[in-house]
Formats: sequence, C-alpha cells, structure tokens
Amino acid sequence: MNGGFDPPVTAVREAVARALAEDLGVLGDLTSTALVPAGVAGTGHFVARVAGFLAGTAAATEVFAQLDPAVTVTWAAQDGDALRAGQRIGTVAGPLRSLLTGERSALNFLGHLSGIATLTRAHVDAAGPDSRCRIRDTRKTTPGLRALEKAAVRAGGGANHRGNLSDAVLIKDNHLRHCTIKEALDRARRRWPGVTVEVECDTLDQVAEAKAAGADLVLVDNMAPQDVARAVGIAGGAFPIEVSGRVTLDTVAAYAAAGADLISVGALTHSAPVLDIALDLE
Repeated sequence: MNGGFDPPVTAVREAVARALAEDLGVLGDLTSTALVPAGVAGTGHFVARVAGFLAGTAAATEVFAQLDPAVTVTWAAQDGDALRAGQRIGTVAGPLRSLLTGERSALNFLGHLSGIATLTRAHVDAAGPDSRCRIRDTRKTTPGLRALEKAAVRAGGGANHRGNLSDAVLIKDNHLRHCTIKEALDRARRRWPGVTVEVECDTLDQVAEAKAAGADLVLVDNMAPQDVARAVGIAGGAFPIEVSGRVTLDTVAAYAAAGADLISVGALTHSAPVLDIALDLE
C-alpha cells in the first residue's frame, strides 16, 4: 500500500490516545460544544501549504477514529508521496464538532511527521543520486513517538537504526572505560550470541582494533570525510562503515563520497521543522 511506511498499529493507537487525553482535558472541547449544534455536519480538506513529503496519515486517521466513529477520513496521497504547495492531501467528513475537536491533534501528527520525512528526503537527495550510502536515523527521538518518527524516516527514503536497546549491541566510548574493544566484543558475544555487535570508534586505531576483534559493524564518530575514507580502507570490506556526527546537508555528500555505507543523522528526528499542513473547512 504505502511501501511499509506505517508504524505499528499499537504504537499509533497509544500515541493518539495520549495526544487526545492531553488536548481534551477533563471537559473536552468547550468552544465547539458551546458554539456548534450537535447535528451539524462538515467537510474539511487537509492541504499542504508548502512542498514536502507526506507522513503521519495513520495517526491523523486514528485521531478521528478515536474521537467519533461517524467521521470518515480519505486520503488523496500516501505516506512517502511528494507534496506540492496547495495540494489537497486528504478529506475528513462527519459531525462538525468532532472535526474541530480533532483538528489540532491530527495536524500536529501530520506536520511533525511530514517534517521528518521531508528533512530525511533532503539528506537522501544531498547524498547524491548515485550514492549507495543509506541515510538512517538514531534513537534521538521524541519520547513515546519513536515508532511513528522512524516510520516517517522511512517515508522520506531513509532507513532505521536500531529501534531500541534490545535490537542490537552498540559498544560506545562510555562502555569502554574499563575494558578493551576486544574484551567488550567477547563479552557481548558470549552474553548475546547471534546478535549484531557494532563498535563506535573515535580513532582510526580503534577501527583497526575493531576489525581485528571481528566487529559486525563500525560507527566512526565525529571524523572528517578524509578520515572516513581511511576507515573504509582499513575495514577493507570486512564490515560496513557507519558515519555519525558532523553530518549536515552541506557535508553529507562528502561523507557519502568517502565510501560510508551508512550515515546516521540525529537531526532527522530531533530537529526537523514542522511541515505546514492545514485543515480547510468547506
């Protein structure tokens, strides 16, 4: 349907339930209840005010599903689609009170997640049309929204790093305060056989040490592109090289050209501007 961009249904339902509880408070929508007669129906259109890439339709649909089953939501675009300014991307119809009550929560999800998809696509495009390097996210996500934000990264053409601490072993500098890379790898493999073990390296010497110890993946942290190229040479194809730190839209192409297999960008989820999407009522 949408290329596998939907987050897990349970994650969507829980995120929407929290958002509605936060927005409705104890008494609900005081304004709409006072001003809009109960029997009045309405129709509204989700409209992109600026160009970008769409994400968050499942969450926006779920907002109205939880508020009022009499509301119907139909989409003219799917997650991952490019949007042009002024484009109608979906329609919501039903009791007007419910449309007005759910408007802000639905738009919050659409704007935030579409912003992530849009920033992700910008990084993918900046890496170069022929780049084999994949852009992926980090765990620097909004608490409680990680599954939705990672789905938005996929909608923007990116890939996902581990979803949580149970997905893989990532040995970082703070883990190495009392042991060597080889000792850390050996301990991780004994405790979690068959699990991918990645090592974060701050120096080229550490990359060589990780190779000798048999790492599955190496993350080179805060290295300049020329040092990333040297790390790729040291790896010699023994494992993929992931880049993290110092990555911006201005530098991502240089890191991709240096031979990195993966480039992780925390900004995709922690700093993406909201994409301006509105609900226009007929």
